[in-house]
Amino acid sequence: MIEHLTKETFLQKVFDYEHNKEWKYEGDLPSIIDFYAEWCGPCKMIAPVLEDIAKEYENKLHIYKVDTDAEQELAAAFGIASVPSLLFVPVEGEPRMAQGALPKEILKNVVKDVLKVA
Repeated sequence: MIEHLTKETFLQKVFDYEHNKEWKYEGDLPSIIDFYAEWCGPCKMIAPVLEDIAKEYENKLHIYKVDTDAEQELAAAFGIASVPSLLFVPVEGEPRMAQGALPKEILKNVVKDVLKVA
């Protein structure tokens, strides 16, 4: 299941950047965070791919979406300049950012190699 995050839920579930200087992931499972906009064509192209990934890795991975138009402060905090931007967050270690509508096979490789989800 894909969950839409506001700044408030992002601070609780992903990273409380208002109180922590160093990265500290708040989640229990690795996650992919899709920073998107409703008007963005490539964002619409990647949405069904993320739905497939969410089903395939159910209970192993969180997939979140952040509407950059509605959550401008949150997008600015992560330096989002173009959409879609995907933030890959492993349970341990630093997150990684990718831009653009990545193909499903590349996303699956990132899930396996970066997020360590089998």
